[in-house]
Amino acid sequence: MSFKIVTDSCANLTGELIEKYGVEIISLQYHMNDKSYDSYVKGQNPDFSDAYKFLREKGKVTTSLVGRDECDRVIIPLLKQGEDVLVLAFSSGLSGTYQNIVTAAEDYKEEFPDRKIIVVDTLAASMGQGLLVHYAVELKNQGKTIEEVAQWVEENKLNLVHIFTLDDLFFLKRGGRLSSTSAIVGSVLGVKPLMHVANDGKLYATGKVRGRKAAIEHLITSLERQGKNIKGQTVFITHGDCFEDAKFIAAAIKTKYGVGEVVINCLDPVIASHAGPGTLAIFFVGNER
Repeated sequence: MSFKIVTDSCANLTGELIEKYGVEIISLQYHMNDKSYDSYVKGQNPDFSDAYKFLREKGKVTTSLVGRDECDRVIIPLLKQGEDVLVLAFSSGLSGTYQNIVTAAEDYKEEFPDRKIIVVDTLAASMGQGLLVHYAVELKNQGKTIEEVAQWVEENKLNLVHIFTLDDLFFLKRGGRLSSTSAIVGSVLGVKPLMHVANDGKLYATGKVRGRKAAIEHLITSLERQGKNIKGQTVFITHGDCFEDAKFIAAAIKTKYGVGEVVINCLDPVIASHAGPGTLAIFFVGNER
């Protein structure tokens, strides 16, 4: 039986990958200057430059969960076309989006009793979530069933490593994750926090380093510390409007570790509103998170 893979805009997939994979995107929204914006609009190349300019000026960007109307817009047409649907959703540890999609799916199952609808909590974020979509699409293209693909994601999602660093502690502080004193001291001393997404799908600090150069080196060497069969592996990198740094990391890991394809994309404002400009993150398969 044919099925479609659906994910949400927090997967931060490039427009080219969305088209290549044939996946559908449920969009979250962000709000600034009394206006609301979709993080993803089908067929459009997003321009987040205004959002990043606003964030650099310490403007407050707020976000919304996926609503029922957006779920209906994306999923119901697929069900009407006779497609089963596998949804790979943003971590429940960071958002209520997963639960909102589950609630909608329960209603769809009543309305379309002959269709299969599976919603997976990826416990992943940004292009970590996107990388799980990448592997799910590969399995689908190999002829795996919707149940087999969902099971693979469930069994392997905790091997999807997320390593990232933030450039400005202000955004963590504003989100209530850091005291004012720590933020001020950290900024003065040039301390860069090192973080990851753990098995519960939440963000945790793993350490800190002095300076941007050391933080970038930490991301590069994370493949050596935590990667599994890194040579030839597909690696995703996201950045908070700092493309040149992301390109530097991509070139370094290709040279040092012989990784395969490296895909780079900008963090959408939904995630950037919490992480801030200058964020850098790398995603790959390891033995554990």
